[in-house]
Amino acid sequence: MSDTPKFEVIDRRKFKAAEEEQESHASAPLADTTTEAPEPPSAGPQLVVNGPKSEPKPQQTAPEELMDDQLAAELPPAPTAEESKEQKLAYDASAQRLEELVRAQNPAVGAQPAMTFEHLVQQFYVSAMIQMGAGAQEGQRPRVDILGARTTIDLLGVLAEKTKGNLTEAEDRALHTVLFEARMAFMELTSMINLQAMQPPQPPPPGKR
Repeated sequence: MSDTPKFEVIDRRKFKAAEEEQESHASAPLADTTTEAPEPPSAGPQLVVNGPKSEPKPQQTAPEELMDDQLAAELPPAPTAEESKEQKLAYDASAQRLEELVRAQNPAVGAQPAMTFEHLVQQFYVSAMIQMGAGAQEGQRPRVDILGARTTIDLLGVLAEKTKGNLTEAEDRALHTVLFEARMAFMELTSMINLQAMQPPQPPPPGKR
């Protein structure tokens, strides 16, 4: 057995590379594994991308439309065209029989004229004037229904509004003339009522001694 010592050749490059790798890991900052809290939103304006779209606000319904919807819900279903036609024929026959009975009892009475738009306007006008005290007999105190007169005049206004653009020139002139005259009479009457209400009460007459 030889006493010559054996020498083992060690590749120092492997150790050096391992040392450099350990040093690089040691010098690198440790990764923070804790979850960072989200930053509070700033008070300034922010840009929102692909955010939820705001729904448009529903439009407010006019009071007239609400009343129309409520009235439509309360009314029964409208008659069909066939039902309206049959009813119109039956009504005309009934009115004709009544007219024949009236003429049989009073031959001097002629046939009733057909109703027109002018008749409707005049009917409203006459009703309003009677409600304001017109037509009272001489010596009698007129009976005034000022609130009823206002309702009738307002109905004339509704008629003028709803038939706008759907009347002949004569019909439109008659309607607006009647409405003007009725409103003037109403204002004159209410002025008289206000003057009477502002007057102080009269003292009672002195009693006899």
